[in-house]
Amino acid sequence: MRIKICGMTRIEDVHAAAAWSVDAIGIVMVPQSRRAVSVAQARALCRATPPLVTRIGLFMDAPADVVRDTIDQVGFDMLQFHGHETADYCASFGRPWIKAIPIAGVEAVHLTQQLSEYAEADALLLDGHAPGELGGSGTVIEVEALPSLPRPWLLAGGLNASNVSELCQRWQPDAVDVSSGVEIAPGIKDHSQMKQFIDAVRRL
Repeated sequence: MRIKICGMTRIEDVHAAAAWSVDAIGIVMVPQSRRAVSVAQARALCRATPPLVTRIGLFMDAPADVVRDTIDQVGFDMLQFHGHETADYCASFGRPWIKAIPIAGVEAVHLTQQLSEYAEADALLLDGHAPGELGGSGTVIEVEALPSLPRPWLLAGGLNASNVSELCQRWQPDAVDVSSGVEIAPGIKDHSQMKQFIDAVRRL
């Protein structure tokens, strides 16, 4: 089970996550997010990340030139999109990409259409929040069943060390993505909670 810790804002948190063999970190480039960082901060976080830990930049309905300029300055390995971006837009930046799909209140037919639209993504991320909201809300996925997924996928929303094992056994994702579940404040990771979360996933 792969692990991504999202909403990184401090170099010491990146170092701690890497020391416990996390697979990826997420850096939020969405100005309205409480976990957003500047381009300079993102560059410093990426430079502090050791080899073989994937550095993922998060965007939401950003102009294409802003995304390109940020990639050039920061050097993300992978991109993650949280807005109404088309598949062609997501694929246009020459980086592997993840499309986040909010599922709270979304009808099964519409969800299936979305999943089909982004079938060329390198991965999909299913988040428990509602469409139009930002990730990191701590909302757990609450649906009776999930449709067949065309790509590897990440489970996100409300995960923490206490529930990640149960939720992974229920939904069988390829990876998990945690943010608020390992924080003491938005963007400020608690190292003890991070370690407990990573240990819980590694036991699966």
